Amino acid sequence: MNEAIYPNFGFDFFYADPNQDSEIIKHLGFIPGLKEFLMIRQVHALEHATVWMLSDLTGLGKAKLSTNNMSTDNETIGGLSTDKGFYLYGDINPIKLKKAVNSALARLQKGEWNLALHPRCGTNSSVATLLTAGMAATAHLSLPKEPIHQFVGMGLAALTANFVAPDIGIYVQKYITTSIPFNLKLKKITKIIDQSGDRSYFIKLDWV
Repeated sequence: MNEAIYPNFGFDFFYADPNQDSEIIKHLGFIPGLKEFLMIRQVHALEHATVWMLSDLTGLGKAKLSTNNMSTDNETIGGLSTDKGFYLYGDINPIKLKKAVNSALARLQKGEWNLALHPRCGTNSSVATLLTAGMAATAHLSLPKEPIHQFVGMGLAALTANFVAPDIGIYVQKYITTSIPFNLKLKKITKIIDQSGDRSYFIKLDWV
């Protein structure tokens, strides 16, 4: 593996207990959907880390990455997490993909927890949308109704929301939408070709 510098978002994860999710399932497994929710958080983290690994394996990822610098990862790769595994879209070598998944899983479990976060995650887009809507509504209700005041207020609300959304989105990923995949193992990788000939992969994972 080359000497790539992986993302450092300026903070460490809270203490990650390898048995945390297993214990939650043990004591609260009767709650409908709980295991699926916990698994999708772990899958989501592994999806992000796999994209970082693929970026490195394709010769990218050598620059310092941050929420404000997204051009250094492989932007041709997209993903979608489920409670069974995750999809990856793009021109991906299947041999490199398997290596990337296994490397991502091992490095996350060994403590490289920032790999679980990704600035292109849909979480960030959702946060930006909610912040923009909330700030725009606040500006509309609190400012004078003259068009110029409304226009300036809406513009400032949109600019402010988009400025703070990436950092807030990373915190939402950290505490809500991802979790270190201590309970996952790779089962199989399936290649999918749609009617237009586009190729994707489904990385099926098991809970252990």
